[in-house]
Amino acid sequence: MRGSQALVLLFALLAPAAFAQSGSDATDWPRTDFSRRTVELSEIESGGPPKDGIPAIDRPKFVSAQMARTWLGAREPVIALRLQGEARAYPLQILMFHEIANDQIGAVPVAVTFCPLCNASIVFDRRVGAAVLDFGTTGRLRKSDLVMYDRQTESWWQQFTGKGIVGRHAGTTLRRIPSEIVSFEEFASAYPRGKVLSRETGHYRPYGRNPYRGYDRIDQSPFLFSDPLDKRLPPMERVISVTVGGQQRVYPFAAIEKHRIINDELAGEPVVILSRPGLASPLDEERIERGRPIPAATAFSRRLGKQVLEFALRGGRIVDTASGSEWNLLGEAVAGKFKGRRLGQLDSGVHFAFAWLAFNPDSEIWRGR
Repeated sequence: MRGSQALVLLFALLAPAAFAQSGSDATDWPRTDFSRRTVELSEIESGGPPKDGIPAIDRPKFVSAQMARTWLGAREPVIALRLQGEARAYPLQILMFHEIANDQIGAVPVAVTFCPLCNASIVFDRRVGAAVLDFGTTGRLRKSDLVMYDRQTESWWQQFTGKGIVGRHAGTTLRRIPSEIVSFEEFASAYPRGKVLSRETGHYRPYGRNPYRGYDRIDQSPFLFSDPLDKRLPPMERVISVTVGGQQRVYPFAAIEKHRIINDELAGEPVVILSRPGLASPLDEERIERGRPIPAATAFSRRLGKQVLEFALRGGRIVDTASGSEWNLLGEAVAGKFKGRRLGQLDSGVHFAFAWLAFNPDSEIWRGR
């Protein structure tokens, strides 16, 4: 059983818990101000699990990269987050079952989020004004995307956009914090002293297994997505999006697999898409470490001080053509003249095409040069 059939079974198993709820939003969400909203409530539908049926991780624990090697495969995808002088990795094999981790790095409270149905990993600053919010899952979806809520006001938030859509914080937008999805090996090589989210979450889940087996097949249809599909790309094609100065462009993985390195410009900003093959797809096989190989792709500014660099692939290594320095997928020079220098991060992310285009229909699609 694969793809949508597996999802139907998964959510059918969760349905009894959902039906155990009162069925009334007013009862289930007594502190949510439904009179304040930026979307129609009819656009929001139950995904199956009840409120917090997919439990967020609070006060997460971490282990060393060395210790994580005992249970985390080298090709497995992690969300790499570098902040306040720390580097942390959040394995998708864990977030698959929790979707939100409420964490704090230095002085910055963050929400590390992952929506499997949209293949969307996004990190947010949890501060809104003077308040620090804690997030959980509503059990609802909008455009197939996770709808979160904050425990302080029980406002509902769209994960894909970081915008409050129902409740006191309707119309408020969370600040995004740049992050990348790379292989665990890529992260551990760059940050041997980095921290990795522990499997000790306080919940028993079959970490390492994929409950959405076959979902990312290119011929699949998105789950609980009733909007018209944008016909410019297959809905389940992965893309990396880049936003600069209000302009948006997506780079399909089919093009990335062909070109590997893409030097481009968007809204006057010189951009580079870096990629490396071999990342395990988290939504393919039953065991994530056995997922078919897909590219890991990241996006950065090509500016380094007063220089604008161009990048190329030489002997399997990512290098800049000016100095021949070698760079990793995290935008860091690891050898050569520029060793130790870092490229500027951009507002970017890897998602399924249907999801990005549903929320950003005016985006340009890069077709190659």
